[in-house]
Amino acid sequence: MNPIRRLSHPLQERLADLVYPDGTQASDFLQPPGEAALVAADSVSWRVFANPVAMLVGGVAAVLLELAEPRVRTGVWEHTSFRRDPLTRLRRTGYAAMVTAFGARSRAETMIAQVNRGHARIAGQTPGGVPYRANDPELLAWVHATATFGFLEAYVRCVRPLPQAQRDLYYRENMACARLYGVASPPADEDAFQQLCERMRAQLEPSPIVAEFIAIMEGVALLPAPARALQRLFVRAAVQCLPSWTRQRLALDGARWNVAPWQWSLLRAIGRAAEGLDHPRLPAVLARRRLAARPDAAPQIAEPR
Repeated sequence: MNPIRRLSHPLQERLADLVYPDGTQASDFLQPPGEAALVAADSVSWRVFANPVAMLVGGVAAVLLELAEPRVRTGVWEHTSFRRDPLTRLRRTGYAAMVTAFGARSRAETMIAQVNRGHARIAGQTPGGVPYRANDPELLAWVHATATFGFLEAYVRCVRPLPQAQRDLYYRENMACARLYGVASPPADEDAFQQLCERMRAQLEPSPIVAEFIAIMEGVALLPAPARALQRLFVRAAVQCLPSWTRQRLALDGARWNVAPWQWSLLRAIGRAAEGLDHPRLPAVLARRRLAARPDAAPQIAEPR
């Protein structure tokens, strides 16, 4: 039997479990019946966010970029439970991402407002004495942009390439969500993201926390036992998704992080197989059921704001 198919059932079960932290449930994505999400069901974003390989690899890449910024790094490491209980934190973050992409608009807006209220209470100083606030517009813009970039880049590298027009469209699709999170001017295309990187370049720096984060991501029990060896490959792929200058800046440009051509082929085979996941508790599957619950059974499309 194809080894990817052999992994499919336990992988889907594990992915479905990972989505739902305590206090949440699959029915969250079914209500209200017929209500559109913040992004359209036929969007590039739904393709990207529905793919667990893109989400796992892209999520690690995004956090590596976030941790390169000392104010973001300090806020994440001192004000979240990631170091003490990484799996619970990852499940909460993953659930928030899934609600943002696939949840009904009213539920997503309510959740994002709660996240924003939490951010408003987080403030402090970096070890270098630089003050920060989690709701600082510059930091919000960096966190949103790195997540947007990470998921897309992981999809392109680990699933299938996308033409430039679709890559730019993906950025535009996510602008409405970003504004809800407090980002005044989110990148509207890849060029805008590159310009943001250039503005942030001087502020990014290496840190032992980056190595600590990588060790946690390689060791935490994310995948089922038969697929656990893939986790380290996913982390290396995430490193390779980073712009080359950021890999150098974070001291992640050594041979230890190389991904061989055959390994990229394996990742793409897994990523493409993952596009057909149909577990009934996965958010994308549930969201399509919610949209089909309209009286006319026609998909409802949410236009970007």
